[in-house]
Amino acid sequence: MANIASQKKRILRTERERLENRRLTSSVRTHFRRLESAVEGGDAESVSSEHRELVSRIDKAVQRGAIHRNTGARKKSRAASLSSRSA
Repeated sequence: MANIASQKKRILRTERERLENRRLTSSVRTHFRRLESAVEGGDAESVSSEHRELVSRIDKAVQRGAIHRNTGARKKSRAASLSSRSA
């Protein structure tokens, strides 16, 4: 455990940031699974709405720095190809 006050604060801040990053990346994974299940269901309207929501989540995660921008681009590309398969 740290003895220096600034380091104690840094530890707390790092933990807060880690939890926020986990929340954002988990949200992206959850929405990707929802998109996959919508594609299996075959409803074009739900696929469209899930894809739109997933892209929004990915953009927010990239903007906040939770995922790298290339990772975000890769995930959006895979989501687009997945949703185009259902159309």
